[in-house]
Amino acid sequence: MAYALLAQLPPEYGLYTSFVGFLLYWAFATSKDITIGTVAVMSTIVGNIVIRVQEVNPDLSAESIARALSVISGSVLLFIGLIRFGRIVEFIPLVAITSFMTGAAISIGAGQVPALLGIKGVNNRGPTYQVIIDTLKGLPNTKLDAAMGLTALTMLYAIRIFCSWMSTKQAHRKKFWFFVSTLRMAFVILLYILISWLANRHVKDAKKAKFKILGKVPRGFQHAGAPTITPELLSAIAPDLPVTIIVLILEHIAISKSFGRINNYVINPSQELVAVGFTNVLGPFLGAYPATGSFSRTAIKSKAGVRTPLAGIFTAIIVLLALYALTSVFFYIPMSSLAAIIIHAVGDLITPPNVVYQFWETSPLEVLIFFAGVFVTIFTNIENGIYVAIAASAALLLWRQLFTHGTILGRVQIYRATPDTIGHKESEGHGLGIREAYLPVNHKDGSNPQIEVESPYPGILIYRFTEGFTYLNQQGYMDELVAHAQHIARPTKLDRYTKLGDRPWNDPGPRRGEQINFDDNRPILRAIILDFSAVNHVDVTSVQGLIDVRAQLDRYAAPELVEWHFASINSRWTKRSLTTAGFGYVDAERFRARHRQHWNPVYSFAALDTTAPTRAQKSEGDPEAQDEIEIGRAGTGTQKDGVLPGKLGTVHGLNRPFFHIDVQAAVESAIAGVEYKLTHTTSGSSGNEVVQTKRD
Repeated sequence: MAYALLAQLPPEYGLYTSFVGFLLYWAFATSKDITIGTVAVMSTIVGNIVIRVQEVNPDLSAESIARALSVISGSVLLFIGLIRFGRIVEFIPLVAITSFMTGAAISIGAGQVPALLGIKGVNNRGPTYQVIIDTLKGLPNTKLDAAMGLTALTMLYAIRIFCSWMSTKQAHRKKFWFFVSTLRMAFVILLYILISWLANRHVKDAKKAKFKILGKVPRGFQHAGAPTITPELLSAIAPDLPVTIIVLILEHIAISKSFGRINNYVINPSQELVAVGFTNVLGPFLGAYPATGSFSRTAIKSKAGVRTPLAGIFTAIIVLLALYALTSVFFYIPMSSLAAIIIHAVGDLITPPNVVYQFWETSPLEVLIFFAGVFVTIFTNIENGIYVAIAASAALLLWRQLFTHGTILGRVQIYRATPDTIGHKESEGHGLGIREAYLPVNHKDGSNPQIEVESPYPGILIYRFTEGFTYLNQQGYMDELVAHAQHIARPTKLDRYTKLGDRPWNDPGPRRGEQINFDDNRPILRAIILDFSAVNHVDVTSVQGLIDVRAQLDRYAAPELVEWHFASINSRWTKRSLTTAGFGYVDAERFRARHRQHWNPVYSFAALDTTAPTRAQKSEGDPEAQDEIEIGRAGTGTQKDGVLPGKLGTVHGLNRPFFHIDVQAAVESAIAGVEYKLTHTTSGSSGNEVVQTKRD
């Protein structure tokens, strides 16, 4: 009922909304704990919408606005859920959620202080900072309501602190003290109803009470019926539909996921949106306004040990009894005590400082987003705070994609040892394992900066993508790749232009008087190895960037051609895209364009699964079918025996020699190709040259 007042509605609408949420959610639920009903933030937003709409259309009632808002927003959520697009909630990060909840809690709490103190004339729907200023100015006008409100608020916090302290002292009775703590609101409101009745038992008109009380609450479902939605009403609430939908999704999914993790089950976001949407579509027919998941009621259900969502029906029965049997008691509820309960409830939504500090340690930029959302909420309104937090989070995501940097990798020798072998000399034979690994040359991954990272081979460059590879970041990646390649390797033609007019207009050439360095000892560029372990998808723009850089580096290394090797490709469609662009295999047209190239491929093989479908079955309709070879006889031995298995297959296919299982395999293949080429070029041999032309 208190939340219904926040929504600018009569108190009975809060009971209608809670009843419908309890009654309908269980039929579609994937969470046993979540409870749909009235919540402070959604109620406040509905109240703001009602006020804005009535300023332009005063003939529209608050009830019709709230019910129409519920039907339309519920229909959108129901549609999103039915098309199984619940993953849309992942667009909203945790920082945006906490920022919105914190700002909303501060705004709601500040707006209830005038009612808590009995101060009149304060517009609690204005900006939060203005509400605080007006409340401070109105302190001299405090009335008897302050005694009812402040003592109720003090009692609520005192009971909670005492129960929390007792639960630590009596750990074996922790659950008992939890339920005592959760009953504090019911106890306080009943106590103050009794006090109010004693003070106003002869009062029949709520306006004549000694302090402000709730007043008459109609018995039963007095406002049941089909909501009226006119074109005028629809156009009036349309601008506020996005924020309504966002809040409905945010609160419900965040709460259901949280309690799913606590109680070890997984929710289905799409199905949860169906449940929320269905509840908000049908609820207005009984008088409900927009409802979503409630944190406090969900926590109580979880601690109570409910086993199925069917528990909501029993809660609905309690609300139904209240609607028909307790409405006369509600008459005496002090409004200041209701304000105390609201302030106490929303106080738990404020993000504590230690959590904000954890955000700072994890991602400092997101803390700025958090405070931006809170400040915008305080100085404007809740809706703007939501938009700012979400927009800033999206901008940060795009910024990280757009201005990402790749990493140049180098080779190191890794010596693996157990605690028992550390400190022993290698010569003593204590089993130090040795292998090669590849680390960033700048040590920005946090590795020991004193470790020497060396080039894998003269003229070979290893480049790792760090944030995917799409049209957003391909230009930055490619500029870095070209800069590093030209840094480690010298151009093969120092004066590439026979005439001055052949030089491109944007190539400044050497400075006037500068001598060309004919003694450059850097190697020529031999091969590029791209680590695709962080890349799941490529697009037309990113692949075209690779094609352009390949042509640029071929000119830089002319008449040699740079080999391109790819390691750790995660997607078969990425392989297909690269193959279409001429990568992954020896392109006959490209290699014939210059002197004939010597080529010595190194393949990676693995044992085949003899129980899996045959190659012919797998390759049917598969653009990336794998070639396979057979070595020895099937079942002649195992790897433990030091003998190769009977049947082997190439990991990436004979027709894809430049796709490798990892960086190590790519380096070995690139070095083998370079050394084979150097050996045969030096000896003048023209044999053993292979040009692979097989393509899918």
